[in-house]
Amino acid sequence: MSARKAALVTGSTSGIGLAVATAFAKAGMDVTLNGLGDAAEIERIRSGLEREAGVSVRYDGANLMKADACAGMVENAIAAHGRLDVLVNNAGIQFVSPIEDFPVEKYDAIIALNLSAVFHTIRAAMRSMKAQRYGRIINIASAHAHVASPFKSAYVAAKHGVLGITKTVALEGATFNVRCNAISPGYVLTSLVENQIPDTMKARGLTREQVINDVLLAAQPTKEFVKVEDVAGAALFLISPAADQINGAALNMDGGWTAQ
Repeated sequence: MSARKAALVTGSTSGIGLAVATAFAKAGMDVTLNGLGDAAEIERIRSGLEREAGVSVRYDGANLMKADACAGMVENAIAAHGRLDVLVNNAGIQFVSPIEDFPVEKYDAIIALNLSAVFHTIRAAMRSMKAQRYGRIINIASAHAHVASPFKSAYVAAKHGVLGITKTVALEGATFNVRCNAISPGYVLTSLVENQIPDTMKARGLTREQVINDVLLAAQPTKEFVKVEDVAGAALFLISPAADQINGAALNMDGGWTAQ
């Protein structure tokens, strides 16, 4: 059993989650990956990171749409590494549609993965973190946790909810040295954002270039996508001693979007 700190990062087989998991591993933490993808590619990522960072990297393919799977993933991570010090809730999906045409099953799926899974994983991790009197929970929210955009009713509702649970858990864990914060990125050119471009083109009658420049980056004063490495760096900061008194906060990384 390792004496190293251990982290669990959901949605970490690509994009923001993989960048965060990679940063944690390179900082000397054992890591549990979780997410979707080709099994051979996931194993290549897992083994490569384990070899490069010299830590234990494991994969759990839990379906986060299910409460018991969320709890089982956390329990398995604790059993495998002997402890769980850091939990990052990053997994998410998106769908874009006018609300009157929004498929109910899409709404339910977005709420289940983007919001309910955050509750279920924290619920499963909290007792252990309180007992060891140390825990750092980071929820990847969004600029859409603070402001809205048309055609994203489910996603905006879920991300606003993520901030609510972040603040609540921060209060509950405060005297146990368990900190809970959120990172709220603007648009990051991950597969989640890439996949919503065609839907937005259809919903608004725009070209791809128009969607990128006039919709996605229209509100970001820097006119630049956030990099996954930026989010990973923020996560490293939030688990560092320098952030010990940051609790219940949302760190905005949106190029000034929500400053407007």
